[in-house]
Amino acid sequence: MARLYEDELPSPAASLILLARLKARLSQRELAERAGVPTTMVSAYECDKRQPTLPTLFRLVEAAGFEVRMRLEPKDRHDELLEAIEAGRSDEERAALDREVDRWRRAVPVGSVS
Repeated sequence: MARLYEDELPSPAASLILLARLKARLSQRELAERAGVPTTMVSAYECDKRQPTLPTLFRLVEAAGFEVRMRLEPKDRHDELLEAIEAGRSDEERAALDREVDRWRRAVPVGSVS
């Protein structure tokens, strides 16, 4: 059955702050000083213990030398479609697919040396 990871993924804000900080090669303390916020706040945001307001998120990302650009696009229903397909499969179908995936993983490319 398809595994859902949405509960394990960090929030978009946490991901943006962490990515901006790492790309800028800054410590949490350095980013906090540049943005004028306490270091504990940067840590809390990156660990998803707190959610920044949009102005704070923008300020943190800007302090790392980046900017946040936002736009609206139609929702991508790809994951929901795959989940619905998987939910409709029988146990036998899932087992057959698992066997097929195992065969693909063990396959040796044509012309490769063993």
